Amino acid sequence: MTDNKISSNILYIGADDKELDLFEGQYVIPEGISYNSYLILDEKVAIMDTIDARKTNEWLDNLAAALNGRKPDYLIVSHMEPDHSANVKRVMEMYPDITVVCTAQAQKLITRFFGVAPAADKMKLVKDGDTLALGTHTLQFFTAPMVHWPEVMMTYEQSEKILFAADAFGKFGALSYDDPEGWACEARRYYFNIVGKYGVQVQAILKKLAGLEITKICPLHGPVLDENLDYYLQTYNTWSSYEPEDEGIFIAYCSLHGNTEEAALKLASLIKSESSVKVSVSDLRHDDMAEAIEDAFRYDRLVLAAPTYDGGVMPIMEDFIHHLKIKNFQKRRVAFIENGSWAPMAGKKMREAMETLKGIEIVEPIVTVESTVKPATVEALKQLAEALI
Repeated sequence: MTDNKISSNILYIGADDKELDLFEGQYVIPEGISYNSYLILDEKVAIMDTIDARKTNEWLDNLAAALNGRKPDYLIVSHMEPDHSANVKRVMEMYPDITVVCTAQAQKLITRFFGVAPAADKMKLVKDGDTLALGTHTLQFFTAPMVHWPEVMMTYEQSEKILFAADAFGKFGALSYDDPEGWACEARRYYFNIVGKYGVQVQAILKKLAGLEITKICPLHGPVLDENLDYYLQTYNTWSSYEPEDEGIFIAYCSLHGNTEEAALKLASLIKSESSVKVSVSDLRHDDMAEAIEDAFRYDRLVLAAPTYDGGVMPIMEDFIHHLKIKNFQKRRVAFIENGSWAPMAGKKMREAMETLKGIEIVEPIVTVESTVKPATVEALKQLAEALI
């Protein structure tokens, strides 16, 4: 993309937000986020989504500059989450003749958010496969319910073969940030924490799109994707089918006084010394929970290590397992390290929680740390390392 041009007649009019510290009030975004919006200029002019209220003034300036005196004919509403729909009412007020194009579910949400919906003659409700001609450009709509709200739709521009993908294929990070780790790292954290629960629904929209020739993907967050599109589509297929992306072992631990931590790190050291298996380790007390969720889904093996607490599991581990469950964690081999000074229960509780999930294989033995790591503990950890390898 050069400057604001997606192509000669499709312009980028979104904005970066580098000041926001928590996306959706819970995900840390040290490199910011982009709110993407696009404009298609043809015989008819279509605005492809608005952006967050935090950047309204910048967006309105970008819109005015791109319109260059013209008036928009259509506002395409792909997704009603406020970071994309905050200016829908503003556009309706600024351009009384504009037609809002969206799904029936989105129409209901427009009323809920703004207290008013466009008049019937200024509202075009679309269904799967419906088209809208702008001139040389024709938009085709594909509903994508629960990816990740019920009203979501994607739009395919037939002449230039561009997919406007709503929240799919998005990533954390402002567009001005040149991510040294590439697209996948922050796209993966974004996907599993925001869309991850809805793998079945993502699979459904991928099937709808399978017959299309796509030259560019324009998401609502993150960069426009215009090279190696098979990679992005295949990666989304892997993620949404809950298959491991990489072979490796992710060890997630928490610790009250350092003894469970010692056992977890010893296990990581044993695996590394005995094999070439990739090992990733996270201290849940200090590390970003969203990154821990990302790594749990990335690798094919998971180790949970936690002390017993109040007859159960240390709360931070309980919270981590809760996050895994609500994001549909599945199809992995899982092992456990527990600690307890008089009545170890963490292993039992963690195992019970994980056995409720689909396709989970428990790796034996469950290693019990009796207060501190001793030679017998190390021997048990060696057995577990061998079983995981």
